[in-house]
This record gives sequence, C-alpha cells and structure tokens, in this order.
Amino acid sequence: MQTLDTAQLIALAGALGWASGIRLYLVVLLTGAAGALGWVDLPDGLRLLAHPAVLVGSGFMVTVEFFADKVPGLDSLWDMVHTVIRIPAGAALAAGVFGADSASMGLLAGLMGGSLAATSHVAKATGRAAINTSPEPFSNIGTSLLEDGIVPLGLWLAVVNPLLFGALLLLVVALSWWLTRVCWRFVRTLLSRLARIFSGRPDPGAEPAFRLTPRAKLAPVAEAAQDTPPHTPAV
Repeated sequence: MQTLDTAQLIALAGALGWASGIRLYLVVLLTGAAGALGWVDLPDGLRLLAHPAVLVGSGFMVTVEFFADKVPGLDSLWDMVHTVIRIPAGAALAAGVFGADSASMGLLAGLMGGSLAATSHVAKATGRAAINTSPEPFSNIGTSLLEDGIVPLGLWLAVVNPLLFGALLLLVVALSWWLTRVCWRFVRTLLSRLARIFSGRPDPGAEPAFRLTPRAKLAPVAEAAQDTPPHTPAV
C-alpha cells in the first residue's frame, strides 16, 4: 500500500476537485476502489469512499452517467442538474484530503477544489452545449469517451508524478477558460432561441412554415409582365 507524501496529497486534492467537475461519480468510485483494494493509503477524510455501500452506489451512478452523457441534449440537461452537485462535492473531496489533520489546510484545499471543479464543469457544460448544435452524434460520443479517459489518467498522474500533474493542470485550466469563452456565444445564442420559443416570439433560426416554390415566386413577375403595355419603338 502506497503512503502519500505532502506533494502527492496536494496534487490529489487538485485532481479530485478538477475531475469532480467532469465525472464526479467516477472520481468517487476510483478513489474508493483504490483505498479498498489497498493500492493507496487514503487520508482519513476520504476513507469513507472505500465503504462497500459507497462503492456500490457510486458504481451505479457511474453506469447511469456513462450512458446519459452520450445522448445529445440529455448530456446538457445532466450537466445543468449537476451544477449544484459537482462543485460542492469537488470542494468537499479536496478538503477531505487534509480536513481530518489540519483545518486550515482543509479549508485551503476545499477552496482550491471547488474552484477547479467549477472551472472544469463550466468548460465541460459550455463545450458540450456547443457540440450539441451539430446534428451528428459522433462528436458528442467521442468527447464523452475522452472525458471518461482523462479522469482516471489525471487521478493516476497526481499520485505517480505530482509535479507533472501540477504543470499539466495549469495548462488544462488555461485551456478551460479559453474554451468557455469561445463556446459561450453558442450557448448564449441557444438560450436566446429557447427564451423566444417559450415566450411565443418568432424564432429567426427556425425554418419557415411555408416555403415559396419557384413557380410561386415567378407568378407575380409574370402578372406584372402582362399588365405592362408593350413597348413601341420610336419612329
């Protein structure tokens, strides 16, 4: 069983917060399984995650989230509901790394974890909402599978090489801010359309109910030509 040093604990707190904004239930399951299987000596504040009941519950939710996150539209609804769950949970998990031993370190870790969870969650939610504007489902599924892979990779790297994880985390946070800024205009347009639809106002992005055929478009021109007197050349 591996005992974590201070650098690993700090990296783990950051990884738990960041990954919770993407796949909260997978974070709980992987962390608890690592402690239950004896791979890592979990801090006292996280040992509850290794309880069999927690493992079963988190495993069930991982399965539900895996399929819900692959369906366009449903994934955005899932993200919206979990806004009030992922961020405080990320803060609580990060605080649990130090909370049982040091209240001040637990508070700092909680603030860090909550901030990282909020950053990754907002980037994920806005990015997936922008991807959902595409009619094909493959980009959505591919992005979801990528998220499934980077969460265990991030947790593993935080324990194996905390310095490398810290450097990569700074890069990922910067990319998350950029992605949120780029994708926000798509989300804002989508929200504006939804507001117009539910308020009964016309939606300029919707297809018209009736479309003029080429014959219908030419009919007024033909009628105008019939009403126009013939041109008499000057003598």
